[in-house]
Amino acid sequence: MARAPAPAALAEDPPAPPRRKGKLLRFILMPLAALLLVGLGLGAGYVLFGRMANDPSAQIEQILERRGRLAAETDPADAQATPAEPARRESPAPTVFVTTYYEFPGTFTTNLRNSRRFLQVGIGVSTQYDTRVITNVETHQLALRSEILSVISEFTEEEVQGKEGRDRMAGAMRDAINDRLVRLENFGGIESVHFTSFILQ
Repeated sequence: MARAPAPAALAEDPPAPPRRKGKLLRFILMPLAALLLVGLGLGAGYVLFGRMANDPSAQIEQILERRGRLAAETDPADAQATPAEPARRESPAPTVFVTTYYEFPGTFTTNLRNSRRFLQVGIGVSTQYDTRVITNVETHQLALRSEILSVISEFTEEEVQGKEGRDRMAGAMRDAINDRLVRLENFGGIESVHFTSFILQ
């Protein structure tokens, strides 16, 4: 007696259940692998380019190589035919010194040496140093007034006549002021003395 054919459902193997562990592992490993590749790429870039960019000796070598290539490319016959022009340098901008002025308040009046006449002057000073010099002049104004009066009293009537006499007196005042400032502040800095008024009576 012949056997009956098996039902179709029994003839096929049942489908395998999905492998969840493999998919989960794939989802974890793929991002980690991508991060690893990015990290390796960044590290290789730093090693190859980062050190070269920061290394001065590598930069100097690159400059020398470029100059060597340029020198090799230029034709020696052309170089002899046209003499090279000397390199022109930009002249630096001139340094501008600002002159600061200070005028002593009031006037200075004292007798001249060996004379019954007296001299009354208004005095200002100037400097191209910083404002500390003028601050020192203001701070020690009383001592400097005394120095100025002493200088005036050392000149005779004949010595203060004319521009040359006034220039000599201004130079003596400048030196006396600077000497006193050096003693008081360890620095003078007054470059010129100017007369704002000059009356001989």
